Amino acid sequence: MDILKSILVWLIGITFIIVFFPVTFLVWLIALPFDRKRVIVHGLLIFQSCLISHIVPIWRLKTEGREKAEKGTTYVIISNHQSILDILLINCLRYRFRWISKIENTKVPFLGWYLKMAGYITVDRGNKESKDKMIDEALECLKKEISIMLFPEGTRSPDRQIGFFKRGAFQLAILAEKPILPVIIDGSGGVLPKHGLIFGGFHNITIRVLDPVPPGKFGTNDWDALAMRFQEMMTEELRKLREANRRK
Repeated sequence: MDILKSILVWLIGITFIIVFFPVTFLVWLIALPFDRKRVIVHGLLIFQSCLISHIVPIWRLKTEGREKAEKGTTYVIISNHQSILDILLINCLRYRFRWISKIENTKVPFLGWYLKMAGYITVDRGNKESKDKMIDEALECLKKEISIMLFPEGTRSPDRQIGFFKRGAFQLAILAEKPILPVIIDGSGGVLPKHGLIFGGFHNITIRVLDPVPPGKFGTNDWDALAMRFQEMMTEELRKLREANRRK
């Protein structure tokens, strides 16, 4: 049964690529001279993400707290990371932001091309020069009132628990003096195993937006200490979310 479901999901995905990739490329080409912030392409990717997320029959997606992000406010948005599908699913929050992605994703067909067309920021995690460049590019975006979105764990969790938070997101928030908007995602980890092609079972996926934390409430200017604080807070919030879902 999982194999049949997987075939259906992959067919849906391939159909979307065949239909929407040429459209996205054409829109990018036309908008490039005047859409320097890539708002149009990002909006088109949000539309595609929301559409496919509601068509795919092997999960049900629920979003909570979307209204907590104030319109017109620039954030450093952070989320835990369970699955490669998280990129698709978090787009369903319909926020305007610039993703920060590991450079390996640019080598994935279509995903890499989408990243480049949308002007998302990439980083080679093993290269200090690349990390410094990422920080500079992200700070420039924040200065232009474009929110930044990234996974502070830097990679998918192998056990669906929240792993160690790296300092990058918190360095950005402190240097740019921007609020942090924490997001919790749960349920996506079992949909598609890492390096796997077979989708398993049916999954209830929840994305919960937590209260934004302004710079005045960081309580520290130490990047690592702030990372640890958010790691602990989001771990507790993930526990609460799972407990609430179990009671339903």
